[in-house]
Amino acid sequence: MGRDQPGRRRAHLYAVIEKMIALESQGFSQDDANIQRLCALGDVSRAGYYRHFGPQRLAREDADVRDLIQREALANRHYGYRRIAQALRRQGLIVNAKRVLRLMREDSLLALRTKPFVPRTSDSRHGFAIRPNLARGLYPTGLDQLWVADITYIRLAEDFVYLAVVIDAFSRKVVGFALANHLEASLALEALDQAMAARNPAPDSLIHHSDRGVQYACSDYVERLEARKIAISMSRPGNPYDNAKAESFMKTLKTEEVNGKAYATIEDARRQIGEFIETIYNRQRLHSALGYKPPVEFEAELRPVTPTPSQDEALSLN
Repeated sequence: MGRDQPGRRRAHLYAVIEKMIALESQGFSQDDANIQRLCALGDVSRAGYYRHFGPQRLAREDADVRDLIQREALANRHYGYRRIAQALRRQGLIVNAKRVLRLMREDSLLALRTKPFVPRTSDSRHGFAIRPNLARGLYPTGLDQLWVADITYIRLAEDFVYLAVVIDAFSRKVVGFALANHLEASLALEALDQAMAARNPAPDSLIHHSDRGVQYACSDYVERLEARKIAISMSRPGNPYDNAKAESFMKTLKTEEVNGKAYATIEDARRQIGEFIETIYNRQRLHSALGYKPPVEFEAELRPVTPTPSQDEALSLN
């Protein structure tokens, strides 16, 4: 057709692409990835292809993407548009986050959000020694270099219970947790014991960071850490940013699990929260800090080993 007729040349190429994607026997399908690939081979723009065939094709493509978005949003009702976009990309779809945001807005599928409420679950007015903050400005480069620990409340139908967690700061994985109807040191110790059984950190290789609460400063807890040669670090008073990773997990737990549930008993809470942590948070939820991967997948790429039975059994709420 010659270089003097670019409009006719583009129209011809668009028609060829249209025929190719209509021929399933050739391995092409009418999805955005194939259209983009064929347009690149023909040295024409994907946007021009959609404009050439009018708004009907764009609307049809939006309908296909909208269907996938709706499925993902229903399965993960607290995912924002960025995580939805990443989830679709993991399925092989080439999609822009802004397009996902537009479609989610049109369908009123934006993630559920509530204002966080953090009750007081620790008491730093005690006579035990306060340790310096060793975690401030520390950026771990591997697993089991820095653990962060915290406690939060869980509301039942007619009572409150408390959840203690230990999290690997590098992978964001919850490596130990425990639920009880009290705030005694044994609650935090149970979560710590699970973490140590599951990970077995090498001596003098790990920092344990927490707030200054009596559960973490008491003799029993400190002795447990010192016996394993784990360095002890505590936040500055009244500064939640010192334990930001633990605070972030607690916010996620409340937003995506606790606030949408009504636990009848402590056993009900133990079962449902345990399932959320082990199945959803550790194994399914996409974490932006991990390149939109779940913690278990992220850790497996770092050290592809088969967990021992003790590792599998350690993380449970008995």
